Amino acid sequence: MTQKYKTINFPFPNSFEQSVEKFTQMLLLYNKTHNITGSKNTDNIQENIYDSVYPLQFLSGTFKNAVDIGSGAGFPAVILAFAMPSCHFTLYEPIAKKSAFLHLIKSELNISNIDIKTARIEKDEPKTVDIITSRAVCDTKMLIKLSKGFYDKNTIMLFYKGQKANEEIVNLENVRIFARGLRRYILIKGLDGSV
Repeated sequence: MTQKYKTINFPFPNSFEQSVEKFTQMLLLYNKTHNITGSKNTDNIQENIYDSVYPLQFLSGTFKNAVDIGSGAGFPAVILAFAMPSCHFTLYEPIAKKSAFLHLIKSELNISNIDIKTARIEKDEPKTVDIITSRAVCDTKMLIKLSKGFYDKNTIMLFYKGQKANEEIVNLENVRIFARGLRRYILIKGLDGSV
């Protein structure tokens, strides 16, 4: 397995490599029968792992809690949880077969810093968190709307987007975009909860 993630300027824990190897094996096996992701081989999964942790080098501060909207097969939230073991992640995944995989991963890999909810975030009781993440769910303004009650001016939002990211942030303040190939990482901080 490649270790491309080591090129990222971030203090990965010693357990990270073993965790992503186990995750990769389980995803490949589970995906054969349940088809929860388009990542069908190790190289695809490795690229998604790298994509998940790439923006960590742009984040500063200590994160104690996070929510992920539409967690799917675990990108980016499970991988971020491996990278930041002191941050507790709540994963929202309303599709049962994807949520079942996330529960299996949590159980088999004994991941103590994630909780999985088979629900939409807007249906849950809100609580303010340090970071909100999402990949390939809906546009940025809708993600902000869905997150209402989960953020304040100190919360960082990290959204994994495609090339139309600039169109999604029109009239939004306190936004930065980092580009890598076709990927755009949107970072937003400073929303007061009234957007």
